Amino acid sequence: MRELLKTQLKKQVLETFKDIDFPAQFKLEDPPKKEMGDYSTNIAMVLSGQLKMRPRDIATQLTKEWNTNLFKKIEIAGPGFINFFISEDGWQDFIEEIIKNKRNLFLNMGKGQNINIEFVSANPTGPLHIGHGRGAAVGASLSSLLTKTGFNVINEYYINDAGNQMKNLAESLYLRYMELLGEKITLEKDHYKGEYIINTAKRFRSKFGDKYKDNFEVELFKNYAVEEILNGIKKDLNYFRVNFDKWFSEKTLYEDGVVKNTLDFLNSKNLTYKKDGAVWFKAEQYGDEKDRVLIRSNGEPTYFFGDISYHKNKIQRGFDKIINIWGADHHGYEARLRGVLKAIGIDEKKMSVIFIQLVSLIRESKPVAMSTRSGEFITLKDVLDEVGVDATRFFFVMRRSDSHLDFDLDLAKKESSENPVFYVQYAHARIASILRLAKKDGINLENIEFNKKLIKKNEIEIIKKLLQFKTVLEISVRELSPHRIPFYLIELAREFHQYYNNTKILVDDLATRQVRVTILILIKKVIAEGLEIIGVNAPEKM
Repeated sequence: MRELLKTQLKKQVLETFKDIDFPAQFKLEDPPKKEMGDYSTNIAMVLSGQLKMRPRDIATQLTKEWNTNLFKKIEIAGPGFINFFISEDGWQDFIEEIIKNKRNLFLNMGKGQNINIEFVSANPTGPLHIGHGRGAAVGASLSSLLTKTGFNVINEYYINDAGNQMKNLAESLYLRYMELLGEKITLEKDHYKGEYIINTAKRFRSKFGDKYKDNFEVELFKNYAVEEILNGIKKDLNYFRVNFDKWFSEKTLYEDGVVKNTLDFLNSKNLTYKKDGAVWFKAEQYGDEKDRVLIRSNGEPTYFFGDISYHKNKIQRGFDKIINIWGADHHGYEARLRGVLKAIGIDEKKMSVIFIQLVSLIRESKPVAMSTRSGEFITLKDVLDEVGVDATRFFFVMRRSDSHLDFDLDLAKKESSENPVFYVQYAHARIASILRLAKKDGINLENIEFNKKLIKKNEIEIIKKLLQFKTVLEISVRELSPHRIPFYLIELAREFHQYYNNTKILVDDLATRQVRVTILILIKKVIAEGLEIIGVNAPEKM
């Protein structure tokens, strides 16, 4: 309906005001209140400057001779908003057209643009925790959303397998290995202390025996630990239904000369200088609060320098847009990186950053302790094992990613309407059950006779809600925020449950039964599509 109305609006504008440029930037949206109509547009305000007229006068001329049975009425509100009230005949015609032509639920917004989404990217120094899990759910959902709306998406995991933390990881494994061989050890504050390191050391000992006692080969211990931990991360992500197209090793930036080439490029542009034995980037002249070190006085590159090289590499790989999904602790880092992109001649608008706020677990209305002094913490797998993948994916995406999330474990396990994921899934399963009964009654679900005149007012309201799905997707893509989808699905499920409770679907009258079954098929399809985007199953039975 929105696309149809946009087409008619453009036609009306160009017929009313000859020889003008039709503006692309105007809004046609759902009014905040039902009594304000089905759709509202600010087109009169947008045209005001071009036409040198008051918006209300423009609105009056536009609506004066709009001859169509699509509208019950058109009202002008406020400074010049135009509110459209769609007629019952208009809705019936449109619904019939949807059913006959099987309209696509998705918009082709991307038109084949290439997008790189980098998310999770947890250091391979331990298992994934629930904060990583939230980033994984948001990233995977956003990737699915963009793919379904016409973008070519590559999901990328950046493996931080270079730098001092890798040395600390290697030392941690070696010390635990020596402990298993009977040696007394001392762990420093930078060493990794979780049970997973002990388990990794046990597997290392099982493979090598005492071959490396008192023989700390840094590369061997580092590579073994990284491979073990990364395999665990991949296994957990697969369990969580999150897949990556590319696993990009930070180490390769150095091995392949990318970092050196980046430094040569920065030097050639006079963007670096030396001070106190270190190499500095002139960050302050690009909006940062101070200049930043690229290479320390001991010759070690900083994490920041690696990140510059990595983002330069991403752009060189031909992506139209790169999206980074970072933890909330990286907030100050965005401006710094944007400054670098600007300095090296890359359009900073090509990069978007989404921040993932912290997650708190709640059980029996009380916060759950997230970690212990021994280095143990609640992992993503712990939560998945307790409440399941569906509930975890739904809850992680359900709120804006930059808002703190309280994850109620007890609620996530409830099989009742209080639990939003159960509520939505149950709507899908309930419809599937009704459709099975309809099929037994002889209704051909693939080719239903549909009499638009039998659509009732409450059914038109459900159709309106179904049509909002495209709008939800459009806004979610524009804002790079998939949280609107579960919220919409909850509203749609509520509309369905109320409809089901007040309306008998499989009535004796065949024509009416076919209309109601058709509406249920549409609801089921939208719920299934929405759940698929956020990585949640749409069960046929519950």
